[in-house]
Amino acid sequence: MAERSDQPAGGGDLALAFHDVGMTFADGTEAVRDVTVDVRRGEFVTIVGPSGCGKSTLLRIAAGLQTHSAGEVVVDRSRIGYVFQDPTLLPWRTVRQNVELLPQLHGMDKATRRRLADEAIATVGLAGFEQHYPKTLSGGMRMRCSLARSLTLRPPLFLFDEPFGAVDEITRERLNDETQQLFQAERFAGLFITHSISEAVYMSTRVLVMSARPGTITRGFTVPFGYPRQPELRFEASFADLCHEISVELREASAGAGR
Repeated sequence: MAERSDQPAGGGDLALAFHDVGMTFADGTEAVRDVTVDVRRGEFVTIVGPSGCGKSTLLRIAAGLQTHSAGEVVVDRSRIGYVFQDPTLLPWRTVRQNVELLPQLHGMDKATRRRLADEAIATVGLAGFEQHYPKTLSGGMRMRCSLARSLTLRPPLFLFDEPFGAVDEITRERLNDETQQLFQAERFAGLFITHSISEAVYMSTRVLVMSARPGTITRGFTVPFGYPRQPELRFEASFADLCHEISVELREASAGAGR
């Protein structure tokens, strides 16, 4: 096993690379096998796959929360934006205080923390809610707060672990659009996990299909639609055709696991 997580991502605009990465847990469970993926600045790459196939494991490996057992990972972990399935806000801190958390942990002074937090809060549309506590916010607003917290460090790499799965469909579509706007403005490298093929196609520059455990990438799809994308895109025939093609690949990859 090799790793160079203490070095900046190589290749100029390369933000994250998995080379033949595998993960086997202490109990012998093989979660992922031979995963090779590159993600560059200006790319939004989404992985779809069945539950338990190792999608979230890849994110945790990228972030350094788990150590892979095979292969190589190339990533600069000094500034990674990580958006979890749950907003993971501290209930005793206000919106501004939650958003200031990462700059505070990086030792920035109070004035700098506040400036960065206010800029991020405005970017995600939470201006006016700085003094609110998480319990007073809707699910969508809590997720915006989580996004703002990660934005304060202007990370070149964002990891999204099914961040919109717990909100209603209208809020989810709105958060999709807002995340796309952030992506266009910041041009970060994005690695996004979702169970929704439609969401994957709508958000991404590339969609990767992962097989059932042990998860491996079976096929990648380039998404041909430019940005900005309008909600009406979801009803176009070309969008439906691509979703169908990915769905067929996902079913075949799931059925073929373990053969």
